[in-house]
Amino acid sequence: MKSVYNPGDKKEVFFIVANEDIASFKGKTVHEVCSTFTIAREMEWAGRQFALDIREDDEEGVGTMVEVIHHAPAFVGDEIKITATLDKIIKNEIICSILVTSDGRKIASGKTGQKILKREKLKKLFSTNNNGEK
Repeated sequence: MKSVYNPGDKKEVFFIVANEDIASFKGKTVHEVCSTFTIAREMEWAGRQFALDIREDDEEGVGTMVEVIHHAPAFVGDEIKITATLDKIIKNEIICSILVTSDGRKIASGKTGQKILKREKLKKLFSTNNNGEK
């Protein structure tokens, strides 16, 4: 794991809310606004930007947590900005605070976590079931 960032460093990602991002379950629309699920996915992607730079060639990042507090709606066509701020790195885990905004409005906030692990370890973990069997 490379040591290239310090607490307070930021990464920004952007996306445009599309029809497939609206709140729906099992094919039925609940609300025609950006879903909390979509917000969580994009928050994790923003925090992952640190993992992509920190990992070595034989390592990969894996999500450990996403905390989402949804404050306001975002509508189809809105541009969303997600700012990930590095809070800390504890051993091999990257913890970020996340702020989601659109046109100056606070849409969501929360935290994400990513652990950096050896690809071989992840391959082994992902090839077994809960009983440790293949």
